[in-house]
Amino acid sequence: MFNKEEKKALIHRFWSQFDEYCETIPDLAWRKKKWLLHDTKIGHLVLKFDVRKDFAMVAIEINHKSENRRFQVYELIEKYRMILSQGFEKGLTWDFCYLNDIGQEVCRIYIEKGEVDIHHIREWGSIYQFLAENMLQLQDNFIEIQEVLKEEINQLYREM
Repeated sequence: MFNKEEKKALIHRFWSQFDEYCETIPDLAWRKKKWLLHDTKIGHLVLKFDVRKDFAMVAIEINHKSENRRFQVYELIEKYRMILSQGFEKGLTWDFCYLNDIGQEVCRIYIEKGEVDIHHIREWGSIYQFLAENMLQLQDNFIEIQEVLKEEINQLYREM
């Protein structure tokens, strides 16, 4: 078992080494900014990594506090399900009512790798590979729809 400081140090080490791992990937090495994450240019919509004691996940998250707006954005994104799912052999999981790590209801579109544990350093290589490969694919797919989605969401908000 880890105490609070040890866990914090372990998580910091995990993400620092993940950044180093990303430098070895040719598709990422030349990029000044590797991941979009919070820089999607669409309010309350982020791409995110989530690694816990029992899974690793790459996701698009809609986190608007208004349930109505969250669902409307989710429905808009659903129109692009085929584009977002490209390159994912088993597809993506679409969850309009996901409870995140702070207990907030969000909408998530994600791919998950189960049976991994961030606390087991020997598993980090496979977690890094999963995170990088899947975020690259998800980010590339998202970029294909980003501008049109941004326009549609802005239009939706103007109509409200």
